[in-house]
Amino acid sequence: MFCLTICVITNIVWTVKSSIAVALKQSKPFSSLEEELVLGIQHTADLLVRRFEELLKEYGVSGTQFNVLRILRGAGEHGLRCGEIAERMVTRDPDITRLLDRLEKSGYIERERDLQDRRVVITKIKKPGLQLLAKLDGPVRKLNVEMLRGIGPETLQSLVDGLDEIRDALTE
Repeated sequence: MFCLTICVITNIVWTVKSSIAVALKQSKPFSSLEEELVLGIQHTADLLVRRFEELLKEYGVSGTQFNVLRILRGAGEHGLRCGEIAERMVTRDPDITRLLDRLEKSGYIERERDLQDRRVVITKIKKPGLQLLAKLDGPVRKLNVEMLRGIGPETLQSLVDGLDEIRDALTE
């Protein structure tokens, strides 16, 4: 009887401490702090991405399309090769060519052969793509602030630093 009471109390205390455990309906403690963190990051990223995609849907663009347009806006008038765009993507897209095809069909980008090397195709953002981004800049900024409301600047910086450390460890 004593062991059962302690086990139940321990499980209740553990559940209260870990909101990711509650979100995932986890009934037992995680096998490690690392497992809890990885699952927490994945679940949080999913929640953030879903909210972001909802906003973008109103403008008829996906998250990966938005990412490409932002990359090309940053590249300026010189544009980028397909491989360079892929390297800069926030999330990997195995079929960057089809993604670019859709953006070109929508009139947001243009592709042209490099004059020095005809094998290279350069992708550039067009005026409609820049106009779409201009419309999205404010709503995206507002959404980011809204999603992270209540988190102070010190905690935000700590999270940025911690994620930097994780990415550095993964790319070594």
